[in-house]
Amino acid sequence: MAFYILAGLLCTFTEVIVASSPPRQVRDQVLSINPQSDEEIQFVKQICSQYQAVFWQPSSIDDIRLNKEIHLYVNASNIEEVKNQLATATIIQRVLIEDVQQLIKKQKHTNEALRPRGLFSYYERYHPLEEIYLWMSEITNAYPSFIQKILIGPSSEKRLIYVLKLFNGTASPKGAVWIDCGIHAREWIAPAFCQWFVQYLIDSQDTMITDILKSFEIYILPIWNVDGYEYTWTTDRFWRKNLSKHHRGQCRGTDLNRNWDASWCGPGASNNPCSQTYCGRHPESEPEVKAVATFIRQRSDHIKGYISIHSYSQMVMFPYSYKTSKSKDHKELNYIAQKAVTAVRSVHGTNYRYGNSATSIYLSSGCSDDWAYDLGIKYSFTFELRDTGRYGFLLPPDLIKPTCEEATAAVSEILRHITQTI
Repeated sequence: MAFYILAGLLCTFTEVIVASSPPRQVRDQVLSINPQSDEEIQFVKQICSQYQAVFWQPSSIDDIRLNKEIHLYVNASNIEEVKNQLATATIIQRVLIEDVQQLIKKQKHTNEALRPRGLFSYYERYHPLEEIYLWMSEITNAYPSFIQKILIGPSSEKRLIYVLKLFNGTASPKGAVWIDCGIHAREWIAPAFCQWFVQYLIDSQDTMITDILKSFEIYILPIWNVDGYEYTWTTDRFWRKNLSKHHRGQCRGTDLNRNWDASWCGPGASNNPCSQTYCGRHPESEPEVKAVATFIRQRSDHIKGYISIHSYSQMVMFPYSYKTSKSKDHKELNYIAQKAVTAVRSVHGTNYRYGNSATSIYLSSGCSDDWAYDLGIKYSFTFELRDTGRYGFLLPPDLIKPTCEEATAAVSEILRHITQTI
């Protein structure tokens, strides 16, 4: 009885506090807008420029389309004014994320010693760059006959970019598959997946995986955009590009997935250095792109598959991005993508879409998967991991595990097809 009386007193006390508390503080938010006319599109573009909102979806202001949902990050100082302007123009918006900073804090707090060691897996946390560097060193030292760490070049700010090579065979490998993560800095779930997948390959008891590793090399680039990723931890959580400096330097960074020699700086890319999708001064102008391009070109006859991991949208895509026409291998690639999304759904029931990139999402030029395909790497795919906008780039740590489990099933399905076909 005493407990219920106490509970009642606590409830009453809480109500008094709430009644006398100040108005709730306005937070940074992410809004969803679905423009229904060209006039609404122009109004949204004006709002975005005026209030320096950050595009989450699509990647840039130039990719806004009719009846395509826009996800827009707006700073707390502007959020009420933006909502009022949209309401005045009778443009419907809804709040996707009510408190952005709370989710950022939740993502970063997983690395603090708030809980006893061993209760949470290392691979169910997001890790800053220095921890990923340390992990790469430790895992190669732990499995020296299985994993090799290869330095492929420096970044714009002279940080080091490493690829891990996994191979457990005794004879010469039949081929290789390349997997990269973190080309866009703010997509934290991508490097988390690459770390997860390395450990999965080490621990897997699946005979299909163990057989693959006896005959194929797997190259994994756990974190590609090292400068941008570090910047998202220290300065701007939603930074997308690298940190290269441009002439007259008011804007920084190049979109590393618009800097490839695949219809470079065409549709879906920008020649404006301030744009989120800036294509750079010329193809492979960025040292991060040059390092990977050189590495792959030197092994182009050996590498049979290319997989690039991104977020968010829940899709498996394949070339082309820079044109809507189908590739000569469209039928086979579409079949493999279908198998991959079926594998995703079999794990946790998550629905992914699939198709060639230009028609699945939007036209974009200078992309790495198109470049790889045009180089002769037929099995070229891009993944967009969870989710579809509920959390966007701020996927909570408790969703890392299911996201990686289902993506692992899909990537394994692609590996199976490649290695059985070659």
